[in-house]
Amino acid sequence: MSRLVVVSNRVAVPGESRAGGLAVALEAALKEHGGLWFGWSGKTSRDRSGELHEQASGDVRYLTMDLSRADLDAYYNGFANRTLWPLLHFRLDLVDYDRKTREGYARVNALFAEKLAPRLKDDDIVWIHDYHLIPMASMLRERGIGCRIGFFLHVPMPSSDLLAAMPNHSRLFSSLYAYDLVGFQTQRDVERFQDYVRLFGGGEVLKGGTLQAPGGRRFCAASFPISIDTEHIAAQSRAAINKSAVRGLRASLDGRDLAIGVDRLDYSKGLPERFRGFERYLESHRDQKGSLTYLQIAPVSRGDVSEYRKLRNELEQISGHINGAHAQPDWTPLRYVNRNFAHATLTGFYRAAKVGLVTPLRDGMNLVAKEFVAAQDPEDPGVLVLSLLAGAAYELREALLVNPHDYDGVADAIAIAATMPKEKRIERWQAMMEHLRANDIGAWRRRYLEALEKT
Repeated sequence: MSRLVVVSNRVAVPGESRAGGLAVALEAALKEHGGLWFGWSGKTSRDRSGELHEQASGDVRYLTMDLSRADLDAYYNGFANRTLWPLLHFRLDLVDYDRKTREGYARVNALFAEKLAPRLKDDDIVWIHDYHLIPMASMLRERGIGCRIGFFLHVPMPSSDLLAAMPNHSRLFSSLYAYDLVGFQTQRDVERFQDYVRLFGGGEVLKGGTLQAPGGRRFCAASFPISIDTEHIAAQSRAAINKSAVRGLRASLDGRDLAIGVDRLDYSKGLPERFRGFERYLESHRDQKGSLTYLQIAPVSRGDVSEYRKLRNELEQISGHINGAHAQPDWTPLRYVNRNFAHATLTGFYRAAKVGLVTPLRDGMNLVAKEFVAAQDPEDPGVLVLSLLAGAAYELREALLVNPHDYDGVADAIAIAATMPKEKRIERWQAMMEHLRANDIGAWRRRYLEALEKT
């Protein structure tokens, strides 16, 4: 069996929390194959990038690299999160075109390749993750690496004309041709990438998911929707019922139903639009007024970036306006919380909710939607209100699907979810839960690695 080498921006080294489903899945794959996990250490050095740290646990080695502050600012804070993140989420208006950060991104990717290449073997399988490391395969090929290399993009693939709006777009996105398998969240993402290859990338789209680069090299592109540890989330939510935070939340509702949203504070999540949709619900469904409390948990992320500070201020203003206009002495309609909760506690909150609000403006998948479903009480499940623009919408068809920009549609969906009869709720939940059991995080990684081994 070939050794597996995983490359990602961050590495879940032994002793660190592994709350994320991806970290759990990658570690399980590494333990099956035996292998190496390589990436940034999360640490910065004063002088220069490149210092390596190595740990081992069983047959798995963890190799991490420090970055200088200048390299981190250019590669991660700069090009990855101020250029690629908005571009890949269809926000051309927020893209930073600074040439220096683009050069820093290429420099750090080259450094990763330089440090990793001598440690690779001909029969290794290399699996590289996400937009931080798009050119890694081409840089490894330049260093003589011929083993199978796969890539998985966790975020959306935008329309080809948006990609082409980025200066020197072909230099970056044609580097994907060096992979043997490029994985996306949805078939629609695959089609957008195929359009780019055909219209702007100088390549051809052949049959069966095969693409041909301008020089004749062939590689594959396919969808592999990422998922969750379904049974673990279900068990975790059952156990969370007795947690003090969950009991306290239930008690504070005073018999009212709960609607919940849990999102990182990011402009892609559509939180201002969601707040306004909830406000429209309060205005247009007065017969339900006072019966539903909306809890929005939104931990601050990238708080030093101006767009995120503006978003936080906007949300505080909207929530204050909503509560000022609609609150009653014994009821606050919108609770807006900027703090983290333990994952086990969140699953208990999901289970307590009658309505789950997952309405991003654009999302590669959105695992909160899947976790909300998995966390429900089978005897009395809540209803998921889900954005059509999230990758999860292609799978969770029994959710109430909405356009997050359509405030009236969001308002009506909240009203329908809050009053849906139990029989219909159970029927919808069972269909989604059956899908999530058959397509959990383990199935995702197995399907991807099997496809990569066949290339």
